[in-house]
Amino acid sequence: MLDIQRLNTADPDFWPRLEALTAWEGVADDTVTATVREILAQVRQQGDAALLDYTRRFDHRDLAGAADLEVSAARRQQALDGLPAEQRAALINAAARIRAYAERQKLESWTFTEADGTRLGQQVTPLDRVGLYVPGGKAAYPSSVLMNAIPARVAGVADIIMVAPAPRGELNELVLAAAAVAGVDRVFSIGGAQAIAALAYGTASVPRVDKIVGPGNIYVAAAKRQVFGAVGIDMIAGPSEILVVCDGLTDPDWIAMDLFSQAEHDEDAQPILLSPDAAFLQRVAQAIERLLPEMERREIIAASLQRRAALIQVRDLAEAAEVVNFIAPEHLELSVAKPEELLPLIRHAGAIFMGRYTAEALGDYCAGPNHVLPTSRTARFSSPLGVYDFQKRSSLIYCSPAGADALGRMASVLAHGEGLTAHARSAEFRISGTSTES
Repeated sequence: MLDIQRLNTADPDFWPRLEALTAWEGVADDTVTATVREILAQVRQQGDAALLDYTRRFDHRDLAGAADLEVSAARRQQALDGLPAEQRAALINAAARIRAYAERQKLESWTFTEADGTRLGQQVTPLDRVGLYVPGGKAAYPSSVLMNAIPARVAGVADIIMVAPAPRGELNELVLAAAAVAGVDRVFSIGGAQAIAALAYGTASVPRVDKIVGPGNIYVAAAKRQVFGAVGIDMIAGPSEILVVCDGLTDPDWIAMDLFSQAEHDEDAQPILLSPDAAFLQRVAQAIERLLPEMERREIIAASLQRRAALIQVRDLAEAAEVVNFIAPEHLELSVAKPEELLPLIRHAGAIFMGRYTAEALGDYCAGPNHVLPTSRTARFSSPLGVYDFQKRSSLIYCSPAGADALGRMASVLAHGEGLTAHARSAEFRISGTSTES
């Protein structure tokens, strides 16, 4: 029988216990950090030669040259063409929904003109080149290809470079097909910290990018942390999370399976259920016990449930919202009769799934909003990946003569106050009636 932690907000030690439960120290230890630092340095110094060496050591592939690391566009199209019709249609339709949602996020340039003719505004431009990391290992994620590449393409990014490990030369057909659907420009079969290094610094074969997005293991996360500054990154993602708020009237089997849906990602994933109905919490616990043996990834699910899950009794739904805002979950399901009434109380969550029929899994694949979400309580200050992550904003300032006069006098006063004389004189030169010889 699973030993899932039970909490009650009425208990005097509830908040310390909740904080301990949700704490995640996912930072790389000294050994990982040192290993990654060495890999980054080797790729930066030796380029393709280092990539080939690490690919031989870690992916067990002996390649003739760096050209063999690239996966051709024809090979990607072949993967798409070879999919079963139903799978191919699902991939294409999901991509269309993600693209339609992303189109609404696109920022546009704007200006306004003041009375004296001065114009102010903002110019929005896309990043030039983006790198997309796609993990291998326990599972392949073609959905992540769509979620990362499509917003970049909608933003106007000209060049999208994808890297994905190919252990022993094995490439995932769905991942390659997703790259074809999403319009990825180039694909390289490399993974790990060495792939991040190649994207960040460039080699003779792999072009240097401006930003790296996409999830990976602890070595990939450590590498992204270390190259930040040389390139932009999306985030350092922790384990997957789901928090379900239920009034006790949803089918307990549905809720159990929703918790499983994130627990099956890995042993450190965190599924949590909040309800004011103690009897319902017990029914969900019973459903978990009954349904778990049916699951293909039951060992991973069981480990997640025992390590980091909780069934939490709250006084009411308003208090549930307080707990939600403290946890700031990656995925939040509001499985209640009137989710729109609870929604205004929610301040911190990556994605919010409203109503009994809205399973979190729909958001992972095809609803439309992005599934790259803040984890480890970072939804308190960050947002889902979107088109805006692939766009930059430049401020625009155009001064008319009258505007230069008015702003120059103001800037002169402030600059002198800061003791920055050159700032003041630069502004004063443009004040009406002032010459450079005065």
